[in-house]
Amino acid sequence: MNIHEYQAKNLLNKYGICVPNGQVIFDANDAELSAWKIESDIAVVKAQIHAGGRGKAGGVKIAKSIDEVKNYAANLLNSMLKTHQTGTEGKLVQRVLIEEGCEIDHEYYIGLVLDRTTSRIAIIASEDGGMDIETIASDYPNRIFKVIIDPMIGLTSFQARSLAMDINIPINLVSEVVSFMFKLYKCFIENDCTIAEINPLVTTKDNRVMALDAKLNFDDNALFRQKDVLKLRDYSEEDSKETEASKHDLSYIALDGNIGCMVNGAGLAMATMDIIQHYGGMPANFLDVGGGATAKKVAEAFKIILSDSKVEGVFVNIFGGIMKCDLIAEGIVQAAKEINLEIPLVVRLEGTNVKIGQEILRNSNLKIETVNSMDQGARIITSLLLKH
Repeated sequence: MNIHEYQAKNLLNKYGICVPNGQVIFDANDAELSAWKIESDIAVVKAQIHAGGRGKAGGVKIAKSIDEVKNYAANLLNSMLKTHQTGTEGKLVQRVLIEEGCEIDHEYYIGLVLDRTTSRIAIIASEDGGMDIETIASDYPNRIFKVIIDPMIGLTSFQARSLAMDINIPINLVSEVVSFMFKLYKCFIENDCTIAEINPLVTTKDNRVMALDAKLNFDDNALFRQKDVLKLRDYSEEDSKETEASKHDLSYIALDGNIGCMVNGAGLAMATMDIIQHYGGMPANFLDVGGGATAKKVAEAFKIILSDSKVEGVFVNIFGGIMKCDLIAEGIVQAAKEINLEIPLVVRLEGTNVKIGQEILRNSNLKIETVNSMDQGARIITSLLLKH
């Protein structure tokens, strides 16, 4: 789960991390009042969307007067901001952060992530913070420093101080940056984060260390114990299909293809997408209905797949163990009749009650192509769509 920058900064502030003073607004009429609360000579007006690259896309403006704050806020609010992460459609700006500016001495990058190769938390740092950190990481990897944190010990003073020296933090601010790292690590652990990225972390002309921007992501599987974090969720920033799927305990991720996939088990789902692409097709989604789905849950999953206007055909690939094939078939038939299905549907069932499930599909009077293997199903659904 992702949250907005201003929400991340509010959370970091609770851990004693210095962030710029600011206020989020939802209406351009509130911009002037917010601007008067800024004590610095300049103000920064920042579009709040769940995507990176806002600065390069024009979503971050430096204002030197009240009128400029008002104009920038009015222009950003309710506009479609397109960044390298939003795609060509962009994202609607529904809120804007107005915050104080500062005199920056230097920009750094510091982030905490889950390192999958070691199954541990890693802290990453660079003295080249800012909008081009991806380019720095790609072209100058020797300027990126990483430390793996032992979960039994946690972040140590030696590790933090060593990183601060690696990225050339001024000697008089090393202790403050070390303290910052410990606070960020504590926030990461206590809130079940998967990413805590400060880009840039800045040192200022008046010798402050400040998180000028912040990105926090959280483990979806831990949200049951993070009630305060869950309250920060902005459903308008999420894919409506993914939001609906989460309500039914379905694992769904929208993709760019035209073949809807309904599968049980993450491994089988990945294999299904791979074999569809092998035959020249493009999956429209990843959808895992899980091992204990009911007919109603399957029906809801089917409806979510078909709510995607890009879907031109559906491949259902179920291996029934705990999940019985007849329940899958009942759910498919129920949803197909409710929606009045008109696009190609290929179903491969295998496992518990497979013969009963296949009979339910045959007796449904629906145009359903049943197959005996994953390979056959992927080949047929792909060929049906390639003919169109």
